[in-house]
Amino acid sequence: MASASSAVSIGIDFGTSNTVIALATDDGRVEAIRFDHGGKQHSVYVSALCFWEDRPGSGARAEGGPWAIEQFLEGRHVHRFIQSFKSFAASASFNTTQVFRQRFKFEDLLAAFLRTLASHGGDAFGFDAPTIMVGRPVRFAGGNPDEALAMQRYQAAFERLGAGHARYVYEPVGAAFSFARQLERDATVLVADFGGGTSDFSVMRFSRQGGTLRAEPLGHAGIGIAGDSFDYRIVDRVVSPRLGKGTSFRSFDKVLPIPNRYYTNLARWHQLAMMKGDGELRELKELARSALKPDRLADFITIVDLDLGFALYRAVSDAKVALSANDQTDFRFKAGGIDIGSTITRAQFEAWIADDIARLGATIDKVLTEAGITAQEVEKVFLTGGTSFVPAVQRLFAERFGDERLTSADQFESIAYGLALIGHSPDPDRWTAARRG
Repeated sequence: MASASSAVSIGIDFGTSNTVIALATDDGRVEAIRFDHGGKQHSVYVSALCFWEDRPGSGARAEGGPWAIEQFLEGRHVHRFIQSFKSFAASASFNTTQVFRQRFKFEDLLAAFLRTLASHGGDAFGFDAPTIMVGRPVRFAGGNPDEALAMQRYQAAFERLGAGHARYVYEPVGAAFSFARQLERDATVLVADFGGGTSDFSVMRFSRQGGTLRAEPLGHAGIGIAGDSFDYRIVDRVVSPRLGKGTSFRSFDKVLPIPNRYYTNLARWHQLAMMKGDGELRELKELARSALKPDRLADFITIVDLDLGFALYRAVSDAKVALSANDQTDFRFKAGGIDIGSTITRAQFEAWIADDIARLGATIDKVLTEAGITAQEVEKVFLTGGTSFVPAVQRLFAERFGDERLTSADQFESIAYGLALIGHSPDPDRWTAARRG
């Protein structure tokens, strides 16, 4: 496939944790772009950026994906490592972040990230392709997400890349189109897309007329709970207390609690990376001087100072994955002179995420209500995303729909595949996600 061909449709699934790009031709063929790194081919491009200067004042350079992680881990230069920045898209409180002597808006970060992706994609695609379909959440992450602001930022980023003509589609709709290729008969399908920052649900009615696949959207719903939320529960219960949460500091003749807002940053990886530039690290160092347990705050400061958030993220994520297959796991984070260890049982983890599971269940009920159907009328349930493998999530769907109706596919590529296929559907504009107030 070549981007110069008008027959190619590009699907871009920009995710909180990972990004995938797929190409589809009008004969129905679809494939993900592969990136060569470390002697292997990868279809998943980690949604991360690393900025660095070869020497002070030489100007910032940037890398993305696995190359960003490689640059960060080598640590040969002063750098800024930023990941999960999609979570800022709909945040009105996020204006800019400082990278050396330059301030970056969200659209600056997204454009820089996509440029690095294009540079490693070779001749496989270009942003000048006539058909570009970009995935977007049904509901953006954040406590009070501003959808219109998020879409303005997306559009500004793609315009800078010469792709102002890109169209935007709800991510679960993309996943639904990918799954629909497997259908042998007409069916009403619930698609559940679990990302890093959001979980999105769509109900679609698929039918074949004259050999052509037809689709009718019945309802959409989303919530800002997903894989990162489950990670948060592990951090909050296991890691944060070891780093000073719940302890106190002395202010004149009073003993006051360490503010919890610092630990919210710790639990959310994209915010942890920003602490160096927004003054919170300086505040934390001042608190440590009067803390009753200064060694715990010192370890927290070390994690931020040495950019150990990525290693911490990996350790927490590994524990979560292990609990999907085992009744318990030994969590261990050891770096920078810090050593945190704890045994976590699946029963504990499921108790920690119980409220999250209940809210996911309420969102499923919401999308069924919007679609005007009952759970019994759903013929297939398509689950995609790593969080769909969490046993408590599996039970949530099994209890509502029955095991026999559940199915899943590649946890990373399905959305991008479907987005690319939509570009070749009879009316791609029909699937463009309207802004909802």
